[in-house]
Amino acid sequence: MTDRLLQNLENLQKIFYPQSLAVIGANKVKGTVPHDILDNILKADFQGVVYPVSPRETFISSIKTYKYVVDIEDPVDLAILVFPSSVCHMALEQCGEKGIQAAIIISAGFKEVGENGLARERQLVEIAKRYGMSFIGPNCLGVINTDPRCNLDASFARQMPEAGPIGFLSQSGALCTAVLDYAQAKHIGFSKFVSFGNKADINEIDLLYYLRDDPQTEVILIYLEEITDGPALIRAARDVIEGSGKPILALKSGRTAEGASAAASHTGSLAGSDEICEAAFKQAGIIRCADIEEMFNNAIALTYQPLPQNDRIAIITNAGGPGVLTTDSAIHEGLRLAQFSPETSALLRKSLPKTANTKNPVDVIGDARADRYNLAVSSALKDEGVDGVLVILTPQSMTDIDTIAREVCQVSSQFDKPIYASFMGEADVASGIDILQRNRIPHYILPESMCRAFAVAYRFAQSRDRRRAPIANLQVDSKKATVILEKAVAAGHKILHEHEAVRVLELYGLPTLPGALATSTPEAVAHADRIGYPVVLKIMSDQILHKYDIGGVHLNLHTDREVESAYGDILTAARTHAPEADIHGVWVTRMVEPGQEVILGLKRDRAFGPVVLFGLGGLYVEVFKDVVFRVAPLFESDPEEMIREIRSYPILAGARGRESLDIVCIKECICRLAQLATEQPLVQELDINPLIVHNQGCFVTDAKILL
Repeated sequence: MTDRLLQNLENLQKIFYPQSLAVIGANKVKGTVPHDILDNILKADFQGVVYPVSPRETFISSIKTYKYVVDIEDPVDLAILVFPSSVCHMALEQCGEKGIQAAIIISAGFKEVGENGLARERQLVEIAKRYGMSFIGPNCLGVINTDPRCNLDASFARQMPEAGPIGFLSQSGALCTAVLDYAQAKHIGFSKFVSFGNKADINEIDLLYYLRDDPQTEVILIYLEEITDGPALIRAARDVIEGSGKPILALKSGRTAEGASAAASHTGSLAGSDEICEAAFKQAGIIRCADIEEMFNNAIALTYQPLPQNDRIAIITNAGGPGVLTTDSAIHEGLRLAQFSPETSALLRKSLPKTANTKNPVDVIGDARADRYNLAVSSALKDEGVDGVLVILTPQSMTDIDTIAREVCQVSSQFDKPIYASFMGEADVASGIDILQRNRIPHYILPESMCRAFAVAYRFAQSRDRRRAPIANLQVDSKKATVILEKAVAAGHKILHEHEAVRVLELYGLPTLPGALATSTPEAVAHADRIGYPVVLKIMSDQILHKYDIGGVHLNLHTDREVESAYGDILTAARTHAPEADIHGVWVTRMVEPGQEVILGLKRDRAFGPVVLFGLGGLYVEVFKDVVFRVAPLFESDPEEMIREIRSYPILAGARGRESLDIVCIKECICRLAQLATEQPLVQELDINPLIVHNQGCFVTDAKILL
């Protein structure tokens, strides 16, 4: 951890657990942010001393005010600034002089409004660093801590949430208010609730590390609009998950950023910001959610009930149709229907009506009351072949909804296996749902959501304790590769000549083919004779990126005469289609046997740094876009996972009796490319397309490096 991170963690304790705080800029005008924040602090029964600071008032809410924070006689742990942005820096300066080391800056009007606001924000950061202070914000809703030892509501939210196991972090204050309202209706409680706004100082990394060690927090939810330090986020997430076992669920906006398709390489066009974010979250172990509902569906599954030890579920329903729908959803999510033991099957047949279905899914039929649900659910949970139970209820005239809900809660308390419920409907089942939610039974309006949440909880349980180490560096000649790249940059080249690109890959141990640059027909023939037939000829020009499209590539040449003819045809095609292009010559290289084409690539992302791509190559990459990404440096398991994740993996593994291809060779190429990505920052984008893979061995047949 950096010194700044350690300092922020120490000061965060004063933000969440202050013994005294000052509201700087408080007023008496109800319905304004300065008034409502002070009012919320007082209504929450804050367990500390409150000092309103107001240049104009002598008292607010029967509490004596101070003109300036430096006028307060006693020490102050936390400052909450609600002054206009134009004077916030003066208030923060006084906080520093007072010795206050923690602040929440609620005020807006900073970088979100343009250059002038950005300058004001930088001024705050400079003041904080000078005094060893840490602050949340600016431009935020505030901070809530439901721990009864503190009871802090330093926000202008409408209500203090219930206490619970969820830590919620959000870059958006407006989203926070919606989340609080959503959670209140479902009796979802929070441990810590933080709107961190512009994150000028304390950011999501600091807060993740704090919540890792917070005993009140069992799961962390985070909403992000921008990621400024992707590698740090990945490290923090891994440290949280591996260090505490706490899951992290993320909602990231910006899935459809415009302009992502404008790029000079395949990797550049395919590796949009959202695709990279998706890959990075997966690599870090972060569970990405599509919307607020999915985030909380997963959160309650991960905190309310024990984590599933396996994927075998039992479905208990009082209606056949929903049982079938749930079965379909469960299978779609990768779950399995449990096979009941003979003892369980016999008990169900004996105890349930003859019209009931005692196989999984168990249909206790429409007239089922609480006793029938109790028997079916408890019987399933006792079965060693069952890892969790999904309870479905449809409201019918004889259904005692509330009693069944209480029975489900009572059975749940007797077993260390998860129970999820879906009481389908709205008005009729509302009171039963309320009973379930108050007793920490995860409830879902739709069975599909219930199955999805169970699958998320199961996968997290499987991966949580897995310790992953980065791939060790391979033996390469990075210094010589750096020299080639630096010379090209110094010469003003935006794209590395292919013969230089091939040399860089060769220095990193990738399986390149012998080749040479020819600037005349006799030279091309001489190179072909030396390399050995058959050969390939390719035009070399910075301005011609897609050589095949203009006839700039001739394959499978077997004789000197064919080379002579191809050389002339390539130059003619190049001058016809790109008359202004600067032609460096023709690259002559060995022709390899046909094989499976795959693509390897890298792109340097603004937020996450070097990103590695793998997928089906050649024409297929343009048509199917069957590719996966990882942020470098890679973990040991990443290359294997990347290969298996593409939809066309069966082709590589040997579909329909075909001999499998050299997966080991592909994995090594991915590792070497990832090392190049981390060691050569001058490479902005890189394509190896295609990498020809055989049953034994693979070969780079085309390479492009953008600088």
